[in-house]
Amino acid sequence: MKLADRVKNISPSPTLAIDARAKKMIAAGEKVINFGAGEPDFDTPEHIKEAAMAAIHKGMTKYTPVGGTMELKKAIIQKLKADNGLEYTPEQIVVSVGAKHSLYNAMMVLLQPGDEVILPAPYWVTYLEQIKLAGAVPVIVQTRQENGFKLTAEELLSVVSPRTKMVIINSPGNPTGAVYAKEELVELGKVIEDRGLVVISDEIYEKLIYDGCEHVSIASLSPALKEQTVVINGMSKAYAMTGWRIGYAAAPTEVARAMIDLQSHSTSNPTSIAQAASVAALTGTQEPLMEMVAEFRRRRDYMLQRLNAIPGISCNTPSGAFYVFPSMARYIGRQYKGRQINGASDLASLLLDEVKVAVVPGVAFGDDRCFRLSYATSMENIVEGLNRIEQFFLQID
Repeated sequence: MKLADRVKNISPSPTLAIDARAKKMIAAGEKVINFGAGEPDFDTPEHIKEAAMAAIHKGMTKYTPVGGTMELKKAIIQKLKADNGLEYTPEQIVVSVGAKHSLYNAMMVLLQPGDEVILPAPYWVTYLEQIKLAGAVPVIVQTRQENGFKLTAEELLSVVSPRTKMVIINSPGNPTGAVYAKEELVELGKVIEDRGLVVISDEIYEKLIYDGCEHVSIASLSPALKEQTVVINGMSKAYAMTGWRIGYAAAPTEVARAMIDLQSHSTSNPTSIAQAASVAALTGTQEPLMEMVAEFRRRRDYMLQRLNAIPGISCNTPSGAFYVFPSMARYIGRQYKGRQINGASDLASLLLDEVKVAVVPGVAFGDDRCFRLSYATSMENIVEGLNRIEQFFLQID
């Protein structure tokens, strides 16, 4: 059978590929430290699991409305108002099978073939693939480490063209953990409003934030920006619910309606039981979330201290998410036991082969000078993994 052209340029997720390779080595009995995970290592809180079990016992096992139950939509609306100062109606909320699905729906209903999408790098790998699937053209803007890996208004303005349709903002960001300050978003918002651009604001890591930083949604800055923005969020990261697959979008009514129509012919409704659990997550106690954030910060601080103590490694302090994104630029062009290092990809391969540590090479995110380490793993693993990383780098010629 001949495959459709749209799938020929899709690249498999490098993050999942690294994780799969590491797990295969572990299954073979090797002691691998895996820093590739993109999910919390905490269990889903008990009150959320109990809500799911109660939904099963009540017989909540049938189809729901395609765009989500009214109960969950109301919980999302209340969350957006309380946390983000945003007001939406139920018709403007679309619940999907994970935030990745929400992003896909938004891209499919908003982008035409040939539209340009401004994508700051480093970027989450799926943005690039979804842009291509929609037939649009990614315009990648390389951000600077010294600027916290954040897109500036000047950089945005420099790449806007008559074909520009959309810009993607991810704050807190994956893979860098960067969090945009309100004043930075205000400056970006001026360009976005003036040029009439669509914004995809991916806020999935919103609750995982440190050092007194404030999460600000660009949609909250003005009525015009709200009408130009699709806010994406979900349950996976904040509530350790990656496997439950519930994400959501808040969008202008016409966009939301189109997303629901598209979803009605793909997945139909998200799982009814997971929706019930999500209501409990949003409306119930937030204590487990706060405990998780405190532990993530402890791990982050330790990881930063260890990485920045290794000669030649430079790592920004991430203000959100659960990743660090250290630069390996000073090692590019050097050798390890006769093997040439041409980029962070070579370093990631060597780390897995030589010291059994799995990291995700930055080429997956559009920057092969760095690699991503997740601190969504135990402190024991972090200590052992960093011991191995330090040992490795001290042997580079």
